[in-house]
Amino acid sequence: MTSRVIPVPPFVLTVFGATGDLARRKLLPALFQRDIGGQLPAEAVIVGVARRTMTPDDFRALARAAVAEHVPGAAGAGPELDRFLARLRYVVVDAEGETGWTDLATMIAGLSGRVPVHYLATAPQLFGPICERLGRFGLSGNDARVVIEKPIGRDLASAVQVNEVIGKVFPEERVYRIDHYLGKETVQNLMALRFANALFEPLWNSAHVDHVQITVAESLGVEGRASYYDTAGTLRDMVQNHLLQLLCLVAMEPPPSLEADALRDEKLKVLRALKPIDQRNAASVTVRGQYRAGASSGGAVPGYLEELGSHLSRTETFVALKAEVANWRWAGVPFYLRTGKRLAARVSEIVIGFRPVPHSAFDASVGPILPNQLVIRLQPDEGVKLWLMIKDPGPGGIRLSHVPLDMTFAEAFKARNPDAYERLILDVVRGNQTLFMRRDEVEAAWRWIDPILEAWRNMDEPPRPYTAGTWGPSASIALIERDGRTWQEDGA
Repeated sequence: MTSRVIPVPPFVLTVFGATGDLARRKLLPALFQRDIGGQLPAEAVIVGVARRTMTPDDFRALARAAVAEHVPGAAGAGPELDRFLARLRYVVVDAEGETGWTDLATMIAGLSGRVPVHYLATAPQLFGPICERLGRFGLSGNDARVVIEKPIGRDLASAVQVNEVIGKVFPEERVYRIDHYLGKETVQNLMALRFANALFEPLWNSAHVDHVQITVAESLGVEGRASYYDTAGTLRDMVQNHLLQLLCLVAMEPPPSLEADALRDEKLKVLRALKPIDQRNAASVTVRGQYRAGASSGGAVPGYLEELGSHLSRTETFVALKAEVANWRWAGVPFYLRTGKRLAARVSEIVIGFRPVPHSAFDASVGPILPNQLVIRLQPDEGVKLWLMIKDPGPGGIRLSHVPLDMTFAEAFKARNPDAYERLILDVVRGNQTLFMRRDEVEAAWRWIDPILEAWRNMDEPPRPYTAGTWGPSASIALIERDGRTWQEDGA
């Protein structure tokens, strides 16, 4: 089975921060993949914008190196890579000053007849200044769209401020707040599993689901992001966006359609239904940690403080928490969320743990009867496992085993699994906001997160230490096990 190539209209994509890490590691490789996949029209143009002084040929050399590093086999792509590089332009622009904006406006004006998209792959504090200048220099009209990367603010007040500044230049229907997790193939398959199969949706409620686990684990540390990370922490960097978006997709009611606002309306209802975590209960339902020196598959690794170059920091690199959705569908069902740096494996997955069978017709000799589980693996090895009880083969009576029905996407479809950015960038060109966050979603998420941050400040306790290469602080294990449940570990 092969994927269908859906054409997009001609476009001009202006990438602010084009010499930065995100552009080099994700955006340029994603655009190249779509080009060799035949999805970019001949008229598509990519304009790199940054304050670094370089010529267009210098930028093409940078792009060539980025694509060769991050796309397997691209170095030998020859004519395909040359064709992609020929699409590239470069303009030196001072995001907070006046330099280069007239040159950029002149270039974009000469590329009329294309959908204009401005991608802000920059530091968050530049979102406002860039949008203000896009408006002032005539670059926000003509159906222009703007793409905003996370983080959008560091709390509710700053998120509202950022949204207000952007909203003065671009109407909400042309603002695309990107969360690359929503572009992952398996995340979208979660909607297909729920809403295209009669098997699951009747069971998707508190009568049949015992609990839900959402894990986003990284084996790497903060690497080159230490200065940013120390001002953010894991709750802001991962839970407020990625994990809450996954929770919403699991818990939301079936939308009347997959039209963008219909889907986002249902996600917003989930965010508004989350039980508060604040000063009263944060100590019992949240755990925050910070990694110490340890070992990974590559050998010994430093602790967070060593990577930061400091002797003291209370920034969390790990969070586990127990959330509850206070509505009829999910009343009494805990959602256990955990995410962190320098954990035992790089894995992102959602586990739907079903309730045990109400009565066993078997005697004790068959072995334990374990509850069914639906495991949706987001990365790596994207796929779905449904754990069932079956009889061990052979004569001599019945013994039961807990085994998975396993569908790994790479094996099932025999096709390359596109990176999330490949899909999301072209969705912006199409004007499809289904996989992007609406303003009220972002602010509702912060409204739930802010009291947790405030409770942690008032508790005045440092994050719990954990050794790099483990699954986090022991308190995170206690968080779930005192409820009689266990974290699903990688490979289970």
